[in-house]
Amino acid sequence: MSTLARQAREALGVRLRDIRADAGLTGRALAAAAGWHYTKVSKLEHGVINASEADVTTWCRLCNAPDQLPDLVAAVRSIDTLIVEWRRQLRSGTKRRQKESVRFEAETTLFRVFEPMFVPGLLQTAEYAAAVLSSFVEFHGLPPDVDAGVEARLERQQILYRGDRRFHMVICESALTLGVAPTEVLVGQLDRLLAASTLPRVHLGIIPTRATHLFLPINNFWILDNSAVLVETISAEIKLTQPREIAVYAKAFERFASSAVYGRDARSLITTALREFHATS
Repeated sequence: MSTLARQAREALGVRLRDIRADAGLTGRALAAAAGWHYTKVSKLEHGVINASEADVTTWCRLCNAPDQLPDLVAAVRSIDTLIVEWRRQLRSGTKRRQKESVRFEAETTLFRVFEPMFVPGLLQTAEYAAAVLSSFVEFHGLPPDVDAGVEARLERQQILYRGDRRFHMVICESALTLGVAPTEVLVGQLDRLLAASTLPRVHLGIIPTRATHLFLPINNFWILDNSAVLVETISAEIKLTQPREIAVYAKAFERFASSAVYGRDARSLITTALREFHATS
């Protein structure tokens, strides 16, 4: 089990222990009432064994804590799928990963996206996407299917124009000029951002570099409705489904959004970056 998944299991155990303690039950008393071996409670509370949905349902019933059950069930469901290493997820190439994104995006009506360093995939040009995916493929030693991955990513972008979905995306100003692609590619990407900022379903915010940041832009994340949060790290993609975790990211997103500028002010930052590129080319 990954370190992160183990930590999640241990964190669940702490919550179970707190619920039991609040109910005034000893571990042995709870085990006896549940019909479990007397060591099971200790093993669950210390993260030694995985809790099942049936376990947490019984736990909440015996501890008279039904209000805790939905969050605990979500925690149990998320532990085994909490983290998927990129090499394992992408071993059949980047195209398949893009196709999987289409599936969960089709089920989402509100996207809240925070990308501090990059342009979000749904707004990327083919050339920008190729630069990003090429770097990723080379770093992780993945199958060289960048062209197919780019094609699939562009197909995903059709979601911007279909249905009643809404997209609230916030990026940092540094994402406009970060050297993840050649200058000519970045220029084309900025032109694309200008156009995307006028799409009726897209609410694009940019946090100016010297703006007061109401929270630290530590990492990127996507909030899909109120059902899941996707976080990408260097080595893996993390999917969070616990209501309390989603609420934490929703709170962070609201702070990032409050630091951002929109509409004409956002487009001004983009055009300023374009002028600087043209002046140095």
